[in-house]
Amino acid sequence: MNTEVKKEEIPAGYIMDRDGRLVHKDRIKPVDKARDDLVKKLTKEARKVSGTIAEFREKSFEDIGAFANVSAEKYGAKLGGKKGNMTLFSFDGSLMIKLSQSENKSFDERLQIAKSLIDECIHEWMKGSNKNIQALVSDAFQVDKEGRVSTSKVMGLRRLDIEDPRWDNAMKAIADAVQVTGSKRYVRFYERVGDTEEYVPISLDAASA
Repeated sequence: MNTEVKKEEIPAGYIMDRDGRLVHKDRIKPVDKARDDLVKKLTKEARKVSGTIAEFREKSFEDIGAFANVSAEKYGAKLGGKKGNMTLFSFDGSLMIKLSQSENKSFDERLQIAKSLIDECIHEWMKGSNKNIQALVSDAFQVDKEGRVSTSKVMGLRRLDIEDPRWDNAMKAIADAVQVTGSKRYVRFYERVGDTEEYVPISLDAASA
C-alpha cells in the first residue's frame, strides 16, 4: 500500500518523514522531534536574514550608483547602465567598499571554426613543432563536466606569438566568437586593521563566520 501523501494532505497529529510516509507524532522520539523543531526554526530565521541581506545588497548598489552619478555631474558627465568596478574609501581611509562586475562569456559556432584552423596548424607542426604549444592548445579546448570550454584558456591562446595566416584567422574567429551571456555585480565591505595598510572583509555570509 502506498502511504506517500502530499504535504498539504497531512492529517492532524502526523508528520511526514523524508520518504514521504506519515508517522504519528507519538511514535517520534523526543530527540528527533527536537531536531526537527530546531532545523525548522533556524531555517525560517535564515530565510529572513537572507532576504534582509539581499535587500541590503540591492540598496547598496542603488546608493553607490546614485553617488557615482552625483560625482560624474561635477565633471559634466553622465554614467549610464549598471555601475561596476569601483572602490570607495571613507575619509580617514579606515573603511573601504568595492563594487565589481563580472561577465559570463561563452562562444558561438566560430569557436569550432577556430579549432579547425588550429588543428590544421598543429597537424603540420607535428613534424617538428614545439610540443609545449601543442599541449597548451589541447588543454585550452578541454571541456568541463557541463561540456563547456574555459573562456580564459581559449582567450589565452591569443597571447601566443605565432606567425601563420591560419593561426591569425583562428585568433580573429575566437575574438569574434565571444558572446557575453550575462553579468553579475558584487559589493564587498572592508575595514582597515589598525594603522596598517591591510583590510579585512566584513562578511555578509553567515557560512563564512
